[in-house]
Amino acid sequence: MADKKKYYVVWQGVNPGVYDSWLKAQAQIKGYPAAKYKSFGTKEEAEAAYAGNFAQHIQFKSPLKPGQSSSLKSATRIPQSAIIWDSISVDAACSGNPGVLEYQGVDTKTKTPIFHQKHPLGTNNIGEFLAIVHALAMFHREGKDTPIYTDSRNAMLWVKKKECKTKLVRNAKTENLHQIIARAENWLKTHTYKNPILKWETEDWGEIPADFGRK
Repeated sequence: MADKKKYYVVWQGVNPGVYDSWLKAQAQIKGYPAAKYKSFGTKEEAEAAYAGNFAQHIQFKSPLKPGQSSSLKSATRIPQSAIIWDSISVDAACSGNPGVLEYQGVDTKTKTPIFHQKHPLGTNNIGEFLAIVHALAMFHREGKDTPIYTDSRNAMLWVKKKECKTKLVRNAKTENLHQIIARAENWLKTHTYKNPILKWETEDWGEIPADFGRK
């Protein structure tokens, strides 16, 4: 009797995503520091898990101090020691939806600005997507495989699928931004990269270093 098929979620690895074989998933985590992954019985379960916080599916066991009681929250908390500080963090901000859009990339450890872009009309998801592609293209030119942190699961999925699935209306006000999106999609389809795109775990680590601080 054939083994039941499994699907593998890689939250943190070379190319995070959902994989339909162990060999494919293993290629994303082998030799990767602090890789996060788990198998699931169905594709639907795997996709739902990937869209969420991996701490809900992976428990971190830490030694308890004398007299300290264990709890689900403490068991699943992701320690800051898991952060790869030699990396870049990206984020976007939008005043309205749609509204004036900005995105930026900063050094994760020092918060030193690396790039910043502003557009008169867009959405936050578009900004998150463009910020990742901007970082990928920059590192590709420089020949670097520096990790990229984002707090947007949607943007990670869009980059993986090489398509910005925005519903932003295309008109005279948004035409320039749509052309930029098209160039970003084309870049993804015509280039390869080794930069890990990692989820910034806001609940455990606080706001991503690239956050605009406008919440």
